[in-house]
Amino acid sequence: MTSFDIRRVGGRIGAEILGVDLSEQLDPRLVDELNDALLTHKALFFRDQNLDDSDQLRFAGLFGELTRAHPTVPSVEGQPDILPVDGDEGVRANHWHTDVTFVRTPPKASTLRSLVVPPYGGNTLIANTAAAYADLPQPLRELADRLRAVHTNDYDYAEPKNQAAAERRKVFTSRRWQTEHPVVRVHPETGERVLFIGGFAQRIVGLNADESRDLLRILQAYVTRPENIVRWTWAPGDLVLFDNRTTQHYAPDDYGDLPRRLHRVTVAGDVPVGIDGEPSSVVEGDDAGHYTPAAVA
Repeated sequence: MTSFDIRRVGGRIGAEILGVDLSEQLDPRLVDELNDALLTHKALFFRDQNLDDSDQLRFAGLFGELTRAHPTVPSVEGQPDILPVDGDEGVRANHWHTDVTFVRTPPKASTLRSLVVPPYGGNTLIANTAAAYADLPQPLRELADRLRAVHTNDYDYAEPKNQAAAERRKVFTSRRWQTEHPVVRVHPETGERVLFIGGFAQRIVGLNADESRDLLRILQAYVTRPENIVRWTWAPGDLVLFDNRTTQHYAPDDYGDLPRRLHRVTVAGDVPVGIDGEPSSVVEGDDAGHYTPAAVA
């Protein structure tokens, strides 16, 4: 039993939370219940919240220490922990990814809050990577258990559509990171095994570029099976909270020149660990201590 209603959205991932006003101070017991729901459903959806920046920061902070907005991309002016997600800037996140896996301590969780949404398109898709791991055939699962992959922010994930987008890409890669993560991560709270790959994973350790691409494509296909995905249709005032340790997400570029603006706030995470107990390690760059307090722990 919880002090709010839960309406499942997808068969394997996603639940809408009813009866909670995020603009209010939340009781610690309620926060624990929300965290339990997050661990179960991976992504939680809150309609008609109409929060401001301070409300979003306060709510995200209930789940742990906050990161800065991004390791390289500027924050909302005057709000160092809020990243603007603006489709007008030309680079859109229409690729499957887990947030900021190119550093050693990716975020624990992300919140997205809608400010302006198009009348059609502009949805967010979120995938359950624990279910994807469970779907793997035994031989492929045993192989994935032994693999490690290098994640980097310096790769061609999107073709800049204009000069502003090209400049944004220069900012995104102004500092370069490469981090080696286990392909199968053990979730620190649930103990679940999850596929920890996504768009920033560019190379399998010990394999060449072609072999890495082929193997990552096979594993990624299990993440993006339709039964492992929930699609959220935004309305103004919505907030989404998702577990960044066991999900990937994708924002289809299907709304033309219409405006779409969200604000993102992320909760600092820990160092991923594989089933062999080996933690992630930096290949190039640093611990990104300017971005997340967890990086210097």
